[in-house]
Amino acid sequence: MRYSALSLLVNAFSGQKNWTPVWREPEPKPEYDVVVVGGGGHGLSTAYYLAREFGLANVAVVEKGWLGSGNIGRNTTIVRSNYLLPGNEPFYEFSLKLWEGLEQDLNYNAMFSQRGVLNLFHNDAQRDAYARRGNAMRLEGVDAELLDQAAVRRLCPFLEFNDVRFPIQGGLLQRRAGTARHDAVAWGYARGADSRGVDLIQNCEVTGFLVEGGSIRGVETTRGTIKARKVGVAVAGSTTRVMDKAGLRLPIESHVLQAFVTEGLKPILPGVVSYGLGHFYISQSDKGGLVFGGDIDGYNSYAQRGNLPMVEHVCEIGMAMMPMLGRARILRSWGGVMDMSMDGSPIIDRTPIDGLYLNCGWCYGGFKATPASGYCFAHLIARDQPHEVATAYRLDRFETGHVIDELGHGAQPNLH
Repeated sequence: MRYSALSLLVNAFSGQKNWTPVWREPEPKPEYDVVVVGGGGHGLSTAYYLAREFGLANVAVVEKGWLGSGNIGRNTTIVRSNYLLPGNEPFYEFSLKLWEGLEQDLNYNAMFSQRGVLNLFHNDAQRDAYARRGNAMRLEGVDAELLDQAAVRRLCPFLEFNDVRFPIQGGLLQRRAGTARHDAVAWGYARGADSRGVDLIQNCEVTGFLVEGGSIRGVETTRGTIKARKVGVAVAGSTTRVMDKAGLRLPIESHVLQAFVTEGLKPILPGVVSYGLGHFYISQSDKGGLVFGGDIDGYNSYAQRGNLPMVEHVCEIGMAMMPMLGRARILRSWGGVMDMSMDGSPIIDRTPIDGLYLNCGWCYGGFKATPASGYCFAHLIARDQPHEVATAYRLDRFETGHVIDELGHGAQPNLH
């Protein structure tokens, strides 16, 4: 059914008894044109755009758990396009433009709020680096403002400006950036894909790939064999384990990234704020909780949980930036399994197996990339050609030396 103010009113007066299921629960068919492995944000958006943009409705999404059970529901909801390098900036700006029309496109409330993202700087070198980034953004037609200390103080008077080791000198602001409800994004894409004929198959784990003569023929799953002409894999932190079943070794390491939320508070933060002298970012949810996170835990793991030293580290940085944070009580924390590439940038490319496509390596940037990732991955699967904004995300760039070092470091093999 289509959601609207009228449908809300009608169901309110009918005791909420006439809502239809958001998506079907189909049994897997013996064969599809395309099978997408992974029922998270990137897999669901890929299926949606395959159906909507490229007319491929005979598509299945297979997910080992429930839809949205991975990183799409375990992040800090930030959406932005304030990147520096030409390999990244056009892609993330394309994603932000898709975000701006996403709720109307999906007919679903993803709670996308363009409240702005402010990156603080603390010394002259950082100021110059942010000025360079802001200029690079503006050359691509992306909004960027370099604020001095007085402007930051007017925007966020509660920050610690002077009585710290690293005083705040200013910040780089992108006003069009913001946050969205992570679960709602997954549900919206799932509903949109299902309404266009895509089969969403939950509790269906891929146990192997059918490969004949160097070409993909389908997947083996816990619910039987599913044949397909093409298979796309978008499984985030489980990428190395899944692709190992196809005999492929990848330049990916899986790391835990923790996030936290406090008790509900009155409105405090005008937008998203990140610290310049430590990896810390914070925003406020619509329910009032302060949502924040920091660095990856620093060890390889497939577990969706973290460790206490990183909790202490993240809270220490938060207190240095925003001392009043110490009076808030943390209600819960969680961990996502991050697929960290060697240069901190993603991979959207074909694999050496004909008909098998790969979407991975999102590091810290997976949620904000959800619309563009799905669109570009669908474009690659449907046309066998990369989308113009994703041409740099090649799998072989680590072999050829064409890396994209955005200073959002990947797994940094030199440290292991």
